Amino acid sequence: MRVIRYSEHGGPEVLTVDKVPVPEPGEGQLRVQVEAVGVNFIETQLRSGTAPFPSPVPSAPRGDVVGRVEAVGSGEHRFAVGDRLAAWGVADAYADRVLVTDGQAVAVPDDVSAPVATALASTAQVAANVLSVGRLAPGESVLVHAAAGAIGHLVTQLAKLRGAGTVIGTVGSPEKAAFVREHGADVVVDYTAPDWSEQVRAATGGAGVDVVLDSVEGPVFAPSLALLKPLGRLVYYGFAGADGDVARVALTDLLGLKSIVGTAFDAWLAAAPEEARRNQRELTELVRDGRLRVAVHAVLPLEEAAQAHRLIEDRRQLGRVVLVP
Repeated sequence: MRVIRYSEHGGPEVLTVDKVPVPEPGEGQLRVQVEAVGVNFIETQLRSGTAPFPSPVPSAPRGDVVGRVEAVGSGEHRFAVGDRLAAWGVADAYADRVLVTDGQAVAVPDDVSAPVATALASTAQVAANVLSVGRLAPGESVLVHAAAGAIGHLVTQLAKLRGAGTVIGTVGSPEKAAFVREHGADVVVDYTAPDWSEQVRAATGGAGVDVVLDSVEGPVFAPSLALLKPLGRLVYYGFAGADGDVARVALTDLLGLKSIVGTAFDAWLAAAPEEARRNQRELTELVRDGRLRVAVHAVLPLEEAAQAHRLIEDRRQLGRVVLVP
C-alpha cells in the first residue's frame, strides 16, 4: 500500500510516496480502509519545521481519516468490520489504510460524503470546543479569526446556531469575504489591513467583543485582547500566523476584567469527555441535515499531497482540503 512521508524538513516537495506492507492491527486497534483524509494546517508547519515545538524527522503527516473498518485487533471494540467512522490524529494518515483506536473515532452515517465527513473527525469538534471553552452566551458578540479556514467557517455557523449576536469573521484577503458571510458572519474584516481592529470595534458600536476565538496568534493576538469588553474571553487554540514567534502578554493587560484561556482538542477530550460525546452526536446530526455546512475547497488524489499542502500554505483554501486514495 501507499503512504506519504518525509525524511527532512522543507517545502511540500519533501513529501514522498512510499510503498509499505499493509499494517496488522494490534491490541485495541482497528484497520481502516481509507475513503478520504482531511489535511490540517499544523501538518504543514510540522513538515516545514516551523511549528513552535520540536518536529522530529523522519516523519509522516497525521490527519482526519474517514473510512470503513476492515480488520480488528484483539480486545473489545465499539466498532466492527464494515463500520464507517471518522478518526482524528491518525498517524501515517495520508495512506490507503490506517490503524486507529476506538477512542479516536466517531461513527459516520452512510449518507454523509467522505470529504464532508472528515470534518466530524476534528475540525467540527474543535469548533464546538472553542465555543464551549469561551462560554459563549446567547446574544454575545464573537470575533472569529481565520474565518474562511477548515475550522473557522464551522465556528461562524456554530456560533449562530448557539445564539450569538454579532459574529465578526476575519480573513487574510478580501476575496474570502463573501464566503465567510455565506457561512454565518455578519461582518467580515481583512486582518492584514492596518486598521482592522478599529474596523472590528466600529462594528460593535465601539463596545468591543465578548469573545475572541484566535487560531492565528502572531500580530493579531495583542489587538484582539485589547478588543475584549470587560468580562470578555479570548480563546487561544492555534498559531497559524505565529511564524515561530510566540505571542506575549503583560499581566496588566488583563486588569480590565479580561481573561485568556488556551485549549487543545486532546486536552478537551480528556477533561470533558461527556460534553465531547454530546458535541459529537450533535455535530453529526447538524452536518447530516445540512444545518452545519462543511465547505470542501479541493479533493485531490493521495499522490498530490504536496499540492494539498501548497494550497493550505498559500492561504487560498475556503474550507477543507481533502486527499482521496
